Formats: sequence, C-alpha cells, structure tokens
Amino acid sequence: MEEKDIFCRIIDGEIQSNIVYEDQDVIAILDISQTTRGHTLVMPKKHYGDFLACPAELMGKVMNVAQKLGQAMMRELGADGVNILSNVGEAAGQSVPHFHVHVIPRYLDAQGGFRIEMQSQKVNMLELHDLADQIKESL
Repeated sequence: MEEKDIFCRIIDGEIQSNIVYEDQDVIAILDISQTTRGHTLVMPKKHYGDFLACPAELMGKVMNVAQKLGQAMMRELGADGVNILSNVGEAAGQSVPHFHVHVIPRYLDAQGGFRIEMQSQKVNMLELHDLADQIKESL
C-alpha cells in the first residue's frame, strides 16, 4: 500500500491542523508555514496528485471555497489583495503531491509583499502564432 501524503493524513485526522472550512468534499486549513497572516490551503478530501488531475466539478468546489476565503480575508483580516495559486509538479514548486490551492492574503505594508520576476523573451509574431496553434491543437 502506498504511503499517504501529509494532506491525506490531515484529512484522515491522523495529524492535527487548524481547519478553516470543511464540507463533504473540501477542506481548508491554515498553512503551517504562514507566508502571510491567514495563508490557507484548500484541497479536495479525495486524493488527486495535482491541479491537472482533479476532475472539473471538484475543482469548481475547491475554487468556490478559495473565493469565499479570499473574500473573508479581504473583509476580516484587512488584506489588500489575495493570491490564489496552485503549483503543479516539483519544477513549479509543488512540495506535497496532493492537489491544493494556496489562498494567500497580501498586505500593502511590509508583510509578505509579492512579486514574480520573469524575464521576457523576444519572439516574433509568427513564432507566437505557431505556439498558439500548437497549444490549441492539443486541446
């Protein structure tokens, strides 16, 4: 039998957590490594390895909870913004192989500012057109 990941163990009650929301399909817990005050993880109770593996209907439930939590963080925690994100694969920073969405409140003061540094690559319009076609064809 495959070893359970930490989120499955939390869902099964084997590890204590600070539950923010729970229903039949979805659970949301405070992240033990608070990026900012209120950083929450929302996940399906049924195990799926990542965002790409989760069925659309269940993903909708997870995202509905993430939206409600984001609204509550803006209202109750005084957050000035919220990041909603899910990492897929180790290369993207996924550290637990169980689909989950981070809801990270952001504040304009010094706590937890967020910035993604990306280097632009120069491409021509024909390359972009070909790239768009390649992605569309695979859908």
